[in-house]
Amino acid sequence: MYIVIELQKNKAGAVSNLVTCHDTLAEAESKFYSVLAAAAVSDLPSHSAAILSEEGFPVRHQGYKH
Repeated sequence: MYIVIELQKNKAGAVSNLVTCHDTLAEAESKFYSVLAAAAVSDLPSHSAAILSEEGFPVRHQGYKH
C-alpha cells in the first residue's frame, strides 16, 4: 500500500492536506502526478505532493512555490 499526501498552503498561511491510499505504486504515482499537474498552475503560494510507503518511508516528493 502507498499513501499520497497533497499539501496546500493558502495566502493566509493556513495549511491543509488531502490523503489517499493506493494498492500499487503505479496507482500512487498516477495520483501524485495528477496533484503536481494541478499544483504547477495553482495560485496557492505552496502546493506539493508526496508518496509514502505504508511504513512511512518517502518514495517521492515534489512541490511548487508560487
